[in-house]
Amino acid sequence: MKIGELAKVTNIPVETIRYYEKIGLLPEPNRDSSGYRSYRNAHLDRLLFIKRCRNLDMAQDEIRELIGLAEQPEADCSDVDALLARHLTHVRERLKELASLEETLVRLQEACTDGRTVRECGILGGLNSELGALEPEDRHNHVPGTHGPGQK
Repeated sequence: MKIGELAKVTNIPVETIRYYEKIGLLPEPNRDSSGYRSYRNAHLDRLLFIKRCRNLDMAQDEIRELIGLAEQPEADCSDVDALLARHLTHVRERLKELASLEETLVRLQEACTDGRTVRECGILGGLNSELGALEPEDRHNHVPGTHGPGQK
C-alpha cells in the first residue's frame, strides 16, 4: 500500500509516518518500480503499535525500547514490566503536576471580577506577580512532549 493509504487507515498524517521512518521507529519500506514507497502489513501493525503507545503518552525512546523488546519474543518480560512501571511513575508525577497547575489556574481565575479594565485585570496582575512562583521546578513532563533531558 502507498503512504496515503497507510495514513488514511491509521489516521496518522503522512508527515508523521515519514518522521517515524526518519527516526527509526518505522522501518523504511521497499520502493516499487516507479519509486513510490510500498508498505506492507508489518508497517501497518508497527504504526498501530506506535499509535497505541503514543495514546498512552509514551515517549519515542520508550516506544523504541518496547519495539526492541518485542523483537525478542523468547526473552523474559521483566524489562517490559519495568518500562511500564517507570512510565506509570511518570504519569502519576504528571497528574500531581496537573493538579497543582489546576489550583494555580483556579486562584488566578478567582482574582478576576466583573467590571474591570484590562489594566485592572486580576488574572494578568497575578501572572505578572506570580510568574516566578508559576515556573516549574525540575519537572519531567510532557509539555511540550518530553520526559526531560536524555529521557525523550
